[in-house]
Amino acid sequence: MTAPLTSFPVLRLKPKADAKRIRHGHPWAWGDDLVLDRRARAIPAGALAVLEDAERQPLGLGVATVEGKIGLRLLDRDPAAVIDQTWLAARIQAAVALRGKLYDAPFYRLIHAEGDGLPGLIVDRFGDTLVMQPNAIWLEEREAAIVAALRDATGCTNLIKNGTSRARLAEGLPEVTEVLFGQAPSAPIPVPMNGAIYMADVMAGQKTGLFFDQRDNHAFAARLSRNARVLDVFSHVGGFGLASLAAGAAHALAVDASAPALTLAEAGAAAADMADRFATRQGDAFATLEALAEEGARFDLVICDPPAFAPSKQAIEAGLRAYERIAKLAAPLVAEGGVLMLCSCSHAAELPKFRAACLRGIGRAGREPRLIYTGFAGPDHPQHPALTDTGYLKAVAFRLMP
Repeated sequence: MTAPLTSFPVLRLKPKADAKRIRHGHPWAWGDDLVLDRRARAIPAGALAVLEDAERQPLGLGVATVEGKIGLRLLDRDPAAVIDQTWLAARIQAAVALRGKLYDAPFYRLIHAEGDGLPGLIVDRFGDTLVMQPNAIWLEEREAAIVAALRDATGCTNLIKNGTSRARLAEGLPEVTEVLFGQAPSAPIPVPMNGAIYMADVMAGQKTGLFFDQRDNHAFAARLSRNARVLDVFSHVGGFGLASLAAGAAHALAVDASAPALTLAEAGAAAADMADRFATRQGDAFATLEALAEEGARFDLVICDPPAFAPSKQAIEAGLRAYERIAKLAAPLVAEGGVLMLCSCSHAAELPKFRAACLRGIGRAGREPRLIYTGFAGPDHPQHPALTDTGYLKAVAFRLMP
């Protein structure tokens, strides 16, 4: 279905802008690369606009935010596409079909923003309940169509809108958490994953309630866990610790600053009949690592999965120092021949820089590492090859030599 090009305003690239970058797949046009004349500046944020190169050749149809760093996000390479419920439903149905091939149970990231061709939209599935984060103004204005498409494509009975992200604030959108259809779960939702059970609080938990992105990295850690003593730092609702117990770990200690998250972790351990091998410790991760070292604690497997220490390029140096410090504090807790696994969800900390920071920290601790694993987010978090943001998660595991 197409519409006349004249039905959309036009944004044009400057002559020196790199149009090839967009033709070759990049979905964003930077604000600094656009000709921002009076007409362009009059395009409302979130409005559809045709992007043209300097020779007036159309590059596609997208969402304009001309006053922002990203001046336009491409939605469709067809400049005459109609972005309506039919278009939205096709993208959502494609996302559902992919997850249906990947997973036997309905617990996964259903829509991963640009990775699924829907910029700014995050949807996680918890059985019959969906949690949606619409982080861009163009989504807010099409909420009814998105809700209808999600209901039709999944058959889910509940949809929660979680509008509390930093991205929404950047778009000038209000913070809101509400039920869009169905009802809010009366208790945390049990989520089976890697043999463990995680309790997801989709109404009051962090982000959507659970981090599905670490599923494959949990599975790798679990392979190392039989009869092991495991330390899971920044554990959230049990993360690596519960997966390790499900694989036969002798004991797991979960450390997190959030008491509610640790309560959910304990409930997950109890639900899987693993509570007798599970313990929690609330507190600052850095201070707790130092305290464990003073206590002489040692573990066969130590995993540190901190929040984004480098959420932007401006924070990259401070973030890398924090990752280095975590590695330095964690390495002494690893028994001889044990494994240290370190993670980063900072898109600005690209893998080589993150890995180098980890190695500096391990070296400063006087340990000798061997890299045995590099992991990323699972396939329900498809990465747009041109966007580092959609490939934000990294995990590296080192065997520390005897």
